[in-house]
Amino acid sequence: GLDTSNSIKQAAEFGIVAGGQRLAALLFTLAEVHGLGLQAAQGVVLTEGYYWDRDDVSRDFAQRFFKRTNRMPNMVQAGTYSAVTQYLKAIDKAGTDETEAVAKQLHEMPVNDVFTVNGKVQADGSMVHDMYLYQVKKPEESKKDWD
Repeated sequence: GLDTSNSIKQAAEFGIVAGGQRLAALLFTLAEVHGLGLQAAQGVVLTEGYYWDRDDVSRDFAQRFFKRTNRMPNMVQAGTYSAVTQYLKAIDKAGTDETEAVAKQLHEMPVNDVFTVNGKVQADGSMVHDMYLYQVKKPEESKKDWD
């Protein structure tokens, strides 16, 4: 959020990063990296459950999202799309919107979509999926906007 972004910006401005200190952010999205700019955010280590340029499926979704919003999706936006889509697929497979039948389908279906590959909805309703560790590129390493 804003506190994280401000802390990272101040660390860059006060030379903390240039002095060798590495920064890690617990909740820092691509939109925040983009907003700060690579000069300030470079080197920050973060985790995300989604990256728009991970594979062809995520790139296709990201391009459609970008056309509507003029920004690339982050893990919250892609995760929401994934959850709603998976729920609608479960309703379709169950042939009903009855809670227990849909929940049964959700637990049986793997999640393979724009957000994740081989995700699994657990008995408690949470989804297990891969998380990725990223480091924000230096400006000279970036090949395109949102990269």
